[in-house]
Amino acid sequence: MTTPKAARPLLRSALSVLSAAAALLALNAPLHAETLPTIALPDPTVSPARANLLPVPQARIDKAVASLDERVQEMLERTGVPGLAVAVVHGEEILLIRGWGLRAEGAEAQVDADTVFLLASLSKSVGATVVATQVTDGIVSWDDPVRNHLPWFDLGDPWVSNHVTIGDLYAHRSGLPDHAGDDLEDVGYDRRAVLERLAQLPMGRFRADYAYTNFGLTAAAEAVAAATGKDWSTLSEEALYGPLGMEVTSSRHSDYMARDNRAASHVPDANGFRVADLRQPDAQSPAGGVSSSVRDMAKWMKLVLSSGRFEGEQLIAPEALVPALSPHVISGHPSDAADRAGTYGYGFGVGVRPTGRIVLSHSGAFAFGAATAYSMLPDLGLGIIVLTNASPTGLPEALAASFLDRAEFGVEQRDWLAAYGPRIEPLSAPVGELVGVTPPVEPSEARPAEAYAGDYDNAYFGAAKVRETADGLVLEIGPAPQRLRLTHWDGDRFVAFPVTENQPEGSISEVEFTMGADKQAEMMTVEHLNEAGLGGFHRP
Repeated sequence: MTTPKAARPLLRSALSVLSAAAALLALNAPLHAETLPTIALPDPTVSPARANLLPVPQARIDKAVASLDERVQEMLERTGVPGLAVAVVHGEEILLIRGWGLRAEGAEAQVDADTVFLLASLSKSVGATVVATQVTDGIVSWDDPVRNHLPWFDLGDPWVSNHVTIGDLYAHRSGLPDHAGDDLEDVGYDRRAVLERLAQLPMGRFRADYAYTNFGLTAAAEAVAAATGKDWSTLSEEALYGPLGMEVTSSRHSDYMARDNRAASHVPDANGFRVADLRQPDAQSPAGGVSSSVRDMAKWMKLVLSSGRFEGEQLIAPEALVPALSPHVISGHPSDAADRAGTYGYGFGVGVRPTGRIVLSHSGAFAFGAATAYSMLPDLGLGIIVLTNASPTGLPEALAASFLDRAEFGVEQRDWLAAYGPRIEPLSAPVGELVGVTPPVEPSEARPAEAYAGDYDNAYFGAAKVRETADGLVLEIGPAPQRLRLTHWDGDRFVAFPVTENQPEGSISEVEFTMGADKQAEMMTVEHLNEAGLGGFHRP
């Protein structure tokens, strides 16, 4: 049997470091000492763990809020993002809540505080608070093995399968490889089908390494839902969205698509951005499928910043919520001893600001047209959330970082958009080893189409077909199926042009056939499905 050649990490590997990179960039920013406000000696009655040398007066926060309109206008101009919405909360107050720009390019409808956006990976933090409600009620514990509630769940290591907990999966420390299962979602598998196939993936070090996994976290959420006897979307509505009065928030994509006041998704084109409502994230809804408005998300931030309290009622016990907001794994290792490490809790990024304050944060990104971020300082009861309707540009992270600088220091420490943009914009760039490569001028001839056409099988991805059509060979993969036209490249090598969440427009995937002694293909290796070395399809 021929071993499929491994592919280089594709877009999902870049997405895995988005929140970590964003957090590390902010945490390790240099300070301009000459601009800093006067520091104060800590109150000796305050725990050393909470001591802070930089007081923040209300006037400085108010000034930071007042600066947001100008900063938003500037960043929209620099990035071309069609629209965004922002909310700022401080204690029990909402200091700012509004929208800027267009819901959809080419239309006149404006974004406002009630416009519904795709949250992408901010869904992880929202979902963690759903879990915390069930921990509060004694239905589950963060330390419950997933199999206690989801007995069919299996990973590639039997011992880990029996011991991996809800918390392990929410902290991305299960040993599953980076973005495990996303490739199955790309070709059309539903949630249960993806989760059942995770057992075929090679495992890393359990509780030792951080590897961002949408479907690992989704498995934990499914375990919590199973413990309640409800589906995840219904549980989220009843346990969190309803009690907080989050009227337009949902974990069902159909609800988002049905909203009249909805921000369309946008992807880059030659003129800036165009509407492309292509992302359907229901399969990984607990990790990336929530839709909401900044008005609703302001309520959620108030809940988190008040340690589970909302409008005078303790909805979540602090002992159920604080573990989610505490570091459990190093998500970004420092490059030298002077750097701050990035850490991750249960669905929350947890860091330390240059002022010494704890910052809770997360980014969300869909290459198919959404970019989001929030940052919260529990010590100040201060939080900002930024939702945009375009592929990642660094704008949400930059605006949040700019605001926190102005709130704490009174001045922006650097041009954050210039810092984040070059790191984040590649997330929307085409992927594949042959992107930008000139095709051979005199390629070796392909064999007759019948040498390649036929049925193929793969234990992980399932059945595939190569069909001979009037327009050439077509590859069909997945339950939908996904149909990819094969264009000859050289000899037994062809290329396909997939467009998925993990292969943005312009991506190229090499499809190489391995020939048997009978001069018929016995195997094909599909590059964009081969990140984990599982992209080899064999003829039965």
